Amino acid sequence: MRKAAGVPVATGAMVSAHDLSRSFGDFIAVDRVSFEVVPGEIFGFLGSNGAGKTTVIRMLCGLLEPSSGSGSVAGFDIATEGAEIKKHIGYMSQKFSLYSDLRVDENLRFWAGAQGLWAAEFRRRREWALEMTGLASRSRALVADLPGGFRQRLALSCALLHRPAVLFLDEPTGGVDPEARRRFWDLIDALSAEGITIFVTTHYMDEAERCHRVALMHAGRLLALDSVGELKKIFPPGCVLEVRCPRAARALDEIVAFPGVVEAEFFGSSLHLVVEAPELKERLFRHLEEQGFTPLSIRAIHASLEDVFILRIREAEEGRHS
Repeated sequence: MRKAAGVPVATGAMVSAHDLSRSFGDFIAVDRVSFEVVPGEIFGFLGSNGAGKTTVIRMLCGLLEPSSGSGSVAGFDIATEGAEIKKHIGYMSQKFSLYSDLRVDENLRFWAGAQGLWAAEFRRRREWALEMTGLASRSRALVADLPGGFRQRLALSCALLHRPAVLFLDEPTGGVDPEARRRFWDLIDALSAEGITIFVTTHYMDEAERCHRVALMHAGRLLALDSVGELKKIFPPGCVLEVRCPRAARALDEIVAFPGVVEAEFFGSSLHLVVEAPELKERLFRHLEEQGFTPLSIRAIHASLEDVFILRIREAEEGRHS
């Protein structure tokens, strides 16, 4: 996927969180999370299921009261001004939440009424939304008959009808095909270029690559926050290796036990390693060759965002148990 343009130049925060926490009984779902999002930025919230991403969004949208900490959206306090926040945001949940037994146009009309849009203003916004999402030719289609990618575009249209300053997208492309995901992210890029602030949760690494900045969440904690390029600089040049060989599962056992190997994981049919120093590459090659893992290739590669995420999780787990 194409990476988004650089971080927009802007002043002030459109979304902010300061030591934001939320507990459910003894379970801490979000643990002292802090960040700021500037106007027009595509801000990615990356993490596995259960990391706390949706809970953060629900607090920011005024749908869930924080246990502690503070935050604001579009200048309004999340604890005391939830009603005002709802007027200035668009929201897409993980699960498709529109009416499948209505037509595309009927869903748009319903949600426009919920936002207080009528007559000429509704017609202008309807035309803009249908054109932007490519649904103009399907306005009379029954939603139940639409493919998943078109349903997501319709949900986005409804979320944008009232011109929100901030758009919250909670795993918006779950369950749609790769081409539909690519088209959806082209829309996100276009919205950002218009100045709309995009806050998007995802567990797709290729989608995170298109964000201006990415926050890595795990077990309710914020592990890292920066641009993708800066996050990848955690690895010195030559310290991420790709290994290709027969009997890769057996080779993995040898690699994990080899001194100087920090992390080793499967990436498709190959192995990705993080090593302490680039010089380890030649020693590891000789060792695997001596163990009979030939034909064998080991080469230095650029770190992926997944490499960063795995390393940060390992560091967090080791710190928690030390």
